[in-house]
Amino acid sequence: MNTIPFRDLNESQVLALAITAEEEDAHIYRDFANWLKTDFPTDAELFNRIAGEEDGHRQRLLDSYHQRFGEHVPLIRRQEVKGFFVRRSSWLTRTLQPERARKEAAMMEIEARRFYQSAAQRAEDPGLREILVGLASEEQRHESMVEAITEEQAASGDLGRQHEAATRFFILRFVQPGLAGLMDGSVSTLAPLFAAAFATFSTSATFKVGLAASVGSGISMGFAEALSDDGKLSGRGAPWLRGTICGLMTALGGFGHTLPFLIRDFHLATSIAFLVVAVELAIISWIRKRYMDTRLLSAVFQVVVGGVLVFLAGWLIGAG
Repeated sequence: MNTIPFRDLNESQVLALAITAEEEDAHIYRDFANWLKTDFPTDAELFNRIAGEEDGHRQRLLDSYHQRFGEHVPLIRRQEVKGFFVRRSSWLTRTLQPERARKEAAMMEIEARRFYQSAAQRAEDPGLREILVGLASEEQRHESMVEAITEEQAASGDLGRQHEAATRFFILRFVQPGLAGLMDGSVSTLAPLFAAAFATFSTSATFKVGLAASVGSGISMGFAEALSDDGKLSGRGAPWLRGTICGLMTALGGFGHTLPFLIRDFHLATSIAFLVVAVELAIISWIRKRYMDTRLLSAVFQVVVGGVLVFLAGWLIGAG
């Protein structure tokens, strides 16, 4: 994309750029507010308030532009101006935490203030310079407002509660469906995989059975998780996202001990598969300890006993 240096813009173009920037910033703040309103209403109110003030900035800039340069305002976007700050598309930020949103907002306000200060230095019209200096001051006030609220919440303990809430939502929306899938994929596929192995002693046949079991389990678990809860009351987030995470982790859990059977040597492939299963069970135990507050020995015992029972079932069926 062709860009023009900021220093080469004339006053009408600087105003047009500022108008576009204020509109985009207001939209980003409202996106923040919309994502936070259910779980963090105080922060949502802050961002809605700042968005409203950004609308006021835009209107003042529009009025100034119409007075000086006419009705038509050309569309000049950040990415078309070299050296101008570029905002990340707000729709990419799907799992927003309040502290992260406030940090991003503070950075946005710092960059906006610097832009208005630079533009004011270049403005020849006294009235326009006064507007730009005023907007720089207001952006600095927004920056101070965000920092003050962060400090107040830290002093009152709200920040710690927000961290706890954010961690809880992360566990509900990502860790739990992922862990359920990994456990199902790592454990439930053991029976058909090793049943096929000890029934056929063929690595290629065993691989096909393991692959089919992994893919089938992934699809089944993905749909089961997505259809089990719409997330509105439980706060577990979008069902399609949880279903995707659960399905992928289920398939991954089965793929791990299926892949060794690409090796033609049956005994070597089986030995490596045993090692992979041990690693998988260890990872599952660590995740349960880390995020589910399960004692490590208890987590290891529960996971290993389940894995051994499923493996024995597959071995006995295959050998029989």
